[in-house]
Amino acid sequence: MAADAPRSNFIRQIIDKDLASGKHSQVHTRFPPEPNGFLHIGHAKSIVLNFGIAEDYQGTCNLRFDDTNPLKEKVDFVNSIQEDVRWLGYDWEGKPRYSSNYFDQLHGFAVELIEKGLAYVDFSTQEAMREMRGTLKEPGVNSPYRDTSVEENLKHFADMTAGKYEEGTAALRAKIDMSSPFMVLRDPVIYRVRFAHHHQTGDKWCVYPMYDFTHCISDALEGITHSLCTLEFQDNRRLYDWVLDNISIDCHPQQIEFSRLNLQYTVMSKRKLHLLVEEGKVSGWDDPRMPTIAGMRRRGYTPSSVREFCHRIGVTKMDNQVEMSMLEACIRDELNHGAPRAMAVIDPVRLVIENYPEGEVEQLQAPNHPNDDSMGTRELPFAREIYIEREDFRESANKKYKRLVLDKEVRLRNAYVVKAERVEKDADGNITTIFCTYDPDTLGKDPADGRKVKGVIHWVAAEHAKPAEFRLYDRLFQVPNPAAEEDFFSTLNPDSLVVKQGYVEPGMATAKAEQPFQFERIGYFCADNQDSSAKQLVFNQTVGLRDTWNDEA
Repeated sequence: MAADAPRSNFIRQIIDKDLASGKHSQVHTRFPPEPNGFLHIGHAKSIVLNFGIAEDYQGTCNLRFDDTNPLKEKVDFVNSIQEDVRWLGYDWEGKPRYSSNYFDQLHGFAVELIEKGLAYVDFSTQEAMREMRGTLKEPGVNSPYRDTSVEENLKHFADMTAGKYEEGTAALRAKIDMSSPFMVLRDPVIYRVRFAHHHQTGDKWCVYPMYDFTHCISDALEGITHSLCTLEFQDNRRLYDWVLDNISIDCHPQQIEFSRLNLQYTVMSKRKLHLLVEEGKVSGWDDPRMPTIAGMRRRGYTPSSVREFCHRIGVTKMDNQVEMSMLEACIRDELNHGAPRAMAVIDPVRLVIENYPEGEVEQLQAPNHPNDDSMGTRELPFAREIYIEREDFRESANKKYKRLVLDKEVRLRNAYVVKAERVEKDADGNITTIFCTYDPDTLGKDPADGRKVKGVIHWVAAEHAKPAEFRLYDRLFQVPNPAAEEDFFSTLNPDSLVVKQGYVEPGMATAKAEQPFQFERIGYFCADNQDSSAKQLVFNQTVGLRDTWNDEA
């Protein structure tokens, strides 16, 4: 169970009124994903809303798979969705449900509409149907099959069900109003022929119901009180209500729409996410650059940070673009307080302390968190040779540079003050070794003679450090709204993944997958949940210590 403080919004106000008036005595919601891809951060908003409301009102929430299109659905997607919901901290009422559980009943309701003269089988081509549908400014035109008799329509639908018609040659349409100002009410298709193996029902069916017909009936069969969906289904509410008003069913849930999540520097369209995976632009659905819940988890986001983000953005009816920095701030705020510290060098250069005894190894104490003593301490081996970041040394620099410079001093984090004396370079002029001296009287204290050492840099002992791969992730796209571009691939960020080979302090060899750490002075990281092992450590950067995108802006 996810323990988050409830925050009021217009949906909760509706629910409060319904409970106060006696319209409902309890709340029953549902989360109805299509199993045609991995869930993304936009789905997380819906999960937090639906499951959160059920928790806060001591109600129930169903997980129901909208599995009406077997051509695009996979059991792998079903499994990943269940895992994502549980990872976010929620559980559902009873077993997972499927729209396919209700295929027999849905078929029966379709027959009922035919018997009432409210549905007919149309043999028009899809192109002809589109033309007859009209436009926003012009009414539609009745199909030549609209006035077919009930008896003939029952026979045709039975033949569709028996597999006597090829795909695309026959469809069952609701008979509503071809002149309606709402396109969704212009005799929508509610059943189509599709010869496809279904992951739940096998080969039992060759006709499948459409989403708008299925969803409302599934809600009603499950006793849902409040059917929460995003704003693009606002007009569809009229069809939702029409179907339930015209079939023999007692329950009539209330559909309520809220704005979907639009997050900058990424895409939320499953079609576009599919393309990223299929075209090899990312390593898979769980690539840490993807906005999928699995990708965010692999990158090091925590369930509580995702829930907090969903709470911060709120629930409204107003569409807008949410800044990526808002999401990053949620995980940064959490890890700043809760992540233990460690040291890693991602672009190493060798440093030799010439006056430190050869062969000696000293165990130094370092706090696991500078502001939380309850996290305890750890031991760091310190020896004559260490690694530091290449960018933490310059042969000469101005006064603003607070790191190691030739003939200048700097403090090694949790260790001694060292002074750079000379360097060695390779044939190309690259520095290979920095030679220093250290002041043995500066462990845990300032130099005795009052020398002011302003800079502090991190390090790892060369002999004891563990080699590691560091995957530095940035935003997947270079523009805030890539979905608006004609070719969204053209806006991909070529630097969205940079791989470095470096070292971590020895204690990181046992880091658990997804366990967050702050690598001091670098950022927040976690061990990759797939590729990291004791033999090959791999750390994913979750987020930097600060928002560099806003700095650049």
